[in-house]
Amino acid sequence: MARHGGAAITPYMATMKPFTPLLFAVLSTAGAAVAAEPPITPGYWESTNAVVSPYHQATTERRCITPADVDRFLSGPINHHYTCVYPTRRIAGGKIAMKGVCTDNKNRKVEVSGRGTYTATSFHMDANIAASFLGIPVSGRASTDAHRLADACPAPAAP
Repeated sequence: MARHGGAAITPYMATMKPFTPLLFAVLSTAGAAVAAEPPITPGYWESTNAVVSPYHQATTERRCITPADVDRFLSGPINHHYTCVYPTRRIAGGKIAMKGVCTDNKNRKVEVSGRGTYTATSFHMDANIAASFLGIPVSGRASTDAHRLADACPAPAAP
């Protein structure tokens, strides 16, 4: 669901569309370090990912996170558009921090940094991106708010 406050999307904003999946992927992954106790509790989760600049767009999704999915959910994009590497990735003491680079299938690179907070049943992260389009520097901001809805995931819908 795209929201842009009724404002028209300019040609400049249209060039940012390729970064929308990246911002959502980066924010929904939050970066992770392997720990004895998972930083988030498995279960049924809802997350709202919002691009807040250069234009506003938000999506909300629900997903089942099993114990085996926690590290994958927190450590990399669940998306086929980008490959991300985070040399700086810390999750400890209720705080999340990450810094790295995401590369798309055309070898375009985007610098990503993010900070946030988490509990066993929620997390919030704000992220900044920096890239270049046709030699012009472009930056953006995005955020993710996620919370656990239930211990168990709903049964799959009948066909």
